[in-house]
Amino acid sequence: MSEIWRAVPLTIFPEMFPGPLGLSLAGKALGEGKWALSTIDIRDFATDKHRSVDDTPAGGGAGMVMRADIAAASIDAARGAMPADTPTIYLSPRGTPLTQARVRELAAGPGVILLCGRFEGVDQRVLDARKVEEVSIGDYVLSGGELAAQVLIDACVRLLPGVAGNEVSLAEESFAGSLLEYPHYTRPREWDGRAIPEVLLSGDHEKIAKWRREQAERFTKERRPDLWEKLKGR
Repeated sequence: MSEIWRAVPLTIFPEMFPGPLGLSLAGKALGEGKWALSTIDIRDFATDKHRSVDDTPAGGGAGMVMRADIAAASIDAARGAMPADTPTIYLSPRGTPLTQARVRELAAGPGVILLCGRFEGVDQRVLDARKVEEVSIGDYVLSGGELAAQVLIDACVRLLPGVAGNEVSLAEESFAGSLLEYPHYTRPREWDGRAIPEVLLSGDHEKIAKWRREQAERFTKERRPDLWEKLKGR
């Protein structure tokens, strides 16, 4: 088994990968071998000449559902090539919301197997039988799980050693300390009648740190009162 962090998307559209993951930090790190991507085409496990992976929903209703036997075969193939403790995740709007804390856990592990749903969803039996974790990247619906998988992968890859290149920057980002990130400024000193806050130009690192903390708290109170309430309750 390889020790490199590996993402294994299970999808009926393998051509969607690496997509944006082949660019910027993630793409450079992929090219340098700091992580690996191994896409599995779910249709390879179909049993008919049309390579069908879906069927009509039991009980009637609109749309189609991914079959349990075919999804299970793709999961088993992925698990056979990964360490036993690799989590299998199904990207779903009904899943547990993805948090930075969970991202850190995933990035610290061997990698992740990602089942990318399509149609109306996946047969519940395979999720139960294979103990698949359901994760959501937000309260909205996408056409499939591929974009959500790319979001999760990108969030993990940037935390891998040597990828971002600035550990201090990672530590100060939104959610790193349970607060939203403070606002940033750069040159020019004045733009469109708006000046950089004087405290940031003072050279007083203690005052700057205090100001940034206050701004992070203000942004969190205003924009994510749910996070602020959790912090207050600690």
